Amino acid sequence: MATISIWPGSASFADTTNPTPFGFYDNDTSFTSSANQVATWCAQRLGYPIVDIELQAVNFFTAFEEAVTTYAQYVYQYKIIENIGSLEGSTTGSNLNNQYIQPNLGNTIAIAEQYGTEAGTGGNIDYKTGSINVIAGQQRYSLTDLFTNVSESGNNIEIKRIYHYAPPAIVRYFDPYAGTGTGIQSLMETFGFGNYSPGVNFMLMPIYYDALKIQAIEFNDQIRKSAYSFELLNNNNLKLFPRPARSEKLWFDYVVKEDRNNVVRNTNRGLITDVSNVPYSNISYSTINTPGRQWIFRYTLAVSKEMLASVRGKYSTVPIPGAEVTTNASDLRSEAAAEKTALIDELKLMLEESSRSKYTERNAQIAQNTQDTLGKVPYPIYIY
Repeated sequence: MATISIWPGSASFADTTNPTPFGFYDNDTSFTSSANQVATWCAQRLGYPIVDIELQAVNFFTAFEEAVTTYAQYVYQYKIIENIGSLEGSTTGSNLNNQYIQPNLGNTIAIAEQYGTEAGTGGNIDYKTGSINVIAGQQRYSLTDLFTNVSESGNNIEIKRIYHYAPPAIVRYFDPYAGTGTGIQSLMETFGFGNYSPGVNFMLMPIYYDALKIQAIEFNDQIRKSAYSFELLNNNNLKLFPRPARSEKLWFDYVVKEDRNNVVRNTNRGLITDVSNVPYSNISYSTINTPGRQWIFRYTLAVSKEMLASVRGKYSTVPIPGAEVTTNASDLRSEAAAEKTALIDELKLMLEESSRSKYTERNAQIAQNTQDTLGKVPYPIYIY
């Protein structure tokens, strides 16, 4: 039987060749100075020097590196999940380690932009402009002819707005040439309106008089005459109301359907797109506080116990003079699994309790409790 290496009683991180498999923290002086102490602590917690520990310093260093990496994994994963809505779309160029993430409404606004596009009040799709030549007396126009003034390389378009409105009532009320016929021209200069256009006077009348006149003109268009409107008919025709009285150019806004239906808004590979490329790197062990390090020490012990179980499992019995000793590999393995699970659950609970939602809940509860307490304070009575 091969000789089983046992813990020599001390460790030296600096004198060990390739002390950790990945070397994530080998240049972190806080990690390297703690590694020797953690190895000694784990060995003594496993029973040294009363019993032999079939592990070497490099095994404890490996467990220590794994514990730090596992701690960072859950801490960073939790931060990513909590802030992905604010991080998505920002650049991947800046490392987020030890950075405060300011929540924002960027992702919420991005979701709402699609409604802005449809409502014509913003959005992330370009509104483009086209025109059609309206002919006096012609009420119907083929949309196929309309497309001749739009160059979109065969892409489908959707008309969003047609600029077919009645002239403003104020223009028809204050005629720039004829005047309204109801004012006193001599008051023009008196009220300081001499330089105003149109060339009519503002009468010595209440403002509601003008409002009533304008409203009468608009109601006349809506009730007594065909209102200015249009229809997009199913047979690809545009029908204008009322029948055009003169030839002119009619403008419209449209969007390209392919642009609106395209889910990829930015192909820049330097943006955060999902949880896989949020720029968190290996944690700096020197920045981890004491509670975090205590968790890491205990997780290191659990991993060391797991490795010791694997070693002892290979040698289920160890011969001694005149007898054999059965190892406790099975017990160590089950203990290690239970301890690792408990430690991870403990870390998850701590992260959950420190979340932004829990923080606001506690603040709300504290405010309510304070209000209830102050409500029981007797009110003073003032006598005058």
